[in-house]
Amino acid sequence: MIKVINIGCPLLTLKFAFVDIVTVTVLISLVECEAPGTFMCGNNMSVPLPAIVPAARKATAAVIFLHGLGDSGHGWAEAMAGIRTPHVKYICPHAPVMPVTLNMNMAMPSWFDIIGLGPDAEEDESGIKKAAESIKALIDQEVKNGIPAHRIILGGFSQGGALSLYTALTTHQKLAGVVALSCWLPLRKSLSQSVISTNKDISVLQCHGEADPLVPLIFGRLSVEKLKTMLNPSNITFKSYASMPHSSCPEEMMDIKEFIEKQLPPLN
Repeated sequence: MIKVINIGCPLLTLKFAFVDIVTVTVLISLVECEAPGTFMCGNNMSVPLPAIVPAARKATAAVIFLHGLGDSGHGWAEAMAGIRTPHVKYICPHAPVMPVTLNMNMAMPSWFDIIGLGPDAEEDESGIKKAAESIKALIDQEVKNGIPAHRIILGGFSQGGALSLYTALTTHQKLAGVVALSCWLPLRKSLSQSVISTNKDISVLQCHGEADPLVPLIFGRLSVEKLKTMLNPSNITFKSYASMPHSSCPEEMMDIKEFIEKQLPPLN
């Protein structure tokens, strides 16, 4: 039994009280790169195909939502099913398994390495950029499937939220919006030089718990202030929730639902 920091388990988040330091035993088998039912991630590792909540009718829009550290896409797929909009497809990919420095190099699902949680902690720049490329490839796949990029919202929780922000700011794909939950803005010191003008006017919903002990509220507030210097500030919304830890709550989920419905209205 090993004590590890878990910063993204939505099944615990939405159904049980979130535990800051949880005891986990992880047993994960990796499949061969050419195996059916897998796709390649930016770090050249294959992972299972995303968990998907299909649209109730013809899909004319999509939400791609990225889970947090140590989790999988299944929990957030269940959460999205609870707020689904009939014409929207929800795609919740799984991060590859890799050693995480923060957790004593224990291997677990992670979009990139996390070295520390402090504001001045070293960041895995190459890992973040590779992970962003894998998400851009997933967006491209949806475009090939018939859903244009401007009808796609990118979102995520914790580490997944950080990756969703970075990807949206550095992609040439014009997206419908970003949902960033309980997260931070990665590579913030150098990001201004990497921002591509395609999504300068993108709508952003950033949410954070006021009682978050793992990614403190100040991280979210500082991130949104930095975003306002790079994007159209009038399109950025920041919401905080009293007493909410590193977790989610029904009020937040309803705010997400309203944001999705506003940015991805049904087509006539």
